[in-house]
Amino acid sequence: MNHQNETLKRYLQPGKRVHLVGIGGVSMRPLGLVLQGMGVAVTGSDMNASVSTDELISHGIHVDIGHRAENIQGADCIIRTAAAHNDNPEIAAARAAGIPVFERAQAWGVIMQSYENAVCLSGTHGKTTTTSMVTHILMAAQKDPTVMIGGYLPILHAGHRVGQGDTIVLESCEYCDSFLNFYPTLAVILNVEEDHLDYFKDLADIEKSFRAFAALATKGILANGDDANTVDTLAGMDYVSFGLGEQNRIRALNISSDYRSFDVYCDGQLYCHLELAVVGKHNTLNALAAAGAAWMLGIPGDVVAEGLATFTGAGRRMEFKGRFNGADVYDDYAHHPGELAATIEAVRSMPYKRLVLAFQPHTYTRTHALFSDFVRELKKVDLCILAEIYAARERNTIGISSRDLAAEIPGAVYCQTLPDVTEYLRSVVQPGDVVLTVGAGDIYRAGEALLK
Repeated sequence: MNHQNETLKRYLQPGKRVHLVGIGGVSMRPLGLVLQGMGVAVTGSDMNASVSTDELISHGIHVDIGHRAENIQGADCIIRTAAAHNDNPEIAAARAAGIPVFERAQAWGVIMQSYENAVCLSGTHGKTTTTSMVTHILMAAQKDPTVMIGGYLPILHAGHRVGQGDTIVLESCEYCDSFLNFYPTLAVILNVEEDHLDYFKDLADIEKSFRAFAALATKGILANGDDANTVDTLAGMDYVSFGLGEQNRIRALNISSDYRSFDVYCDGQLYCHLELAVVGKHNTLNALAAAGAAWMLGIPGDVVAEGLATFTGAGRRMEFKGRFNGADVYDDYAHHPGELAATIEAVRSMPYKRLVLAFQPHTYTRTHALFSDFVRELKKVDLCILAEIYAARERNTIGISSRDLAAEIPGAVYCQTLPDVTEYLRSVVQPGDVVLTVGAGDIYRAGEALLK
């Protein structure tokens, strides 16, 4: 265990008080609830009041709205969200007072060590969906898991769950090497591609990070044997491979034309037959990974089939939003060319006349680094509408715009604002179309406004 995590472990004890900066965040809120369940006194702060902060307050956690130095009084240590930098008044005050400051991922790393099974799911794409699938299986197996997902899962009515069982399952992100703070018993790698090039130098740098993550696993590694980059990453390491190719220990056979029905074979033996409620080849692979993880955890195949039969998708993952003018409207979180390709391929297998896609690129660095890949994928739709780039954590020092993408895609339309996207959709959508709002920012608002 690294020195910082050993130090943090001393603070995550009953009787200690921990203050969470950005406590309303998607993985900060469950962190606060898990720490409270461990007997730690928890306080927190967030920029805005929300459903998340209301939930924390209803559990007896004191939450300040707005970041102020005085909020940290009495805290033994601070845990911060990745968005809270050293110039945050609470972080600055803690440093001045000599109160130690730790990262969110470090805290999850310490927590997962108290579980017999820590299943950490990583990959450039598919993390949220596959973590959600594993959660469905663990719930069907009555394992009472603790869960941390980077999205909304209907069965949980949230993106997290605080359980009393011996298993914790976490979506594990490579950005800033945050998953290297974790202590997986089972490490799952879904795929490895170029992404987050504002942090990583290149693909080789990314592969090095995933290899280090895999090396942390104490009971096993499960990885995509069909993905060349993943195989390259794990060269010389011992792992269980899953995929469609015959070289894999965990395989999908007898696959239906829509990829929703297939048999799962583990080491040549029939493990289970799956009937999925979600479409696309990418979801066959996601389900195969989830089944493989369950097999490695010793869960019976019939329980896996039962759990996955009830999975209808995570929030913002090909989520059906409603109908407008005889067209179905879906929303999807895809923000990388590989994810776009998988989503478009899945929708093409559905019986629609036209695919109308409203895409909002996510971050300037990603748009710039993967520009030609985005153009290639966006050319595959019948009508492409481009919202302006969602900045997220960045400033536009590159001078790039969605207008640049539109210029390379025949028939594409550039819209400066989300209301412009909605108005354009309203003017062009026809009966028999499928409308997709796609991106990791707030593009879903354009589709929701259309349906109003």
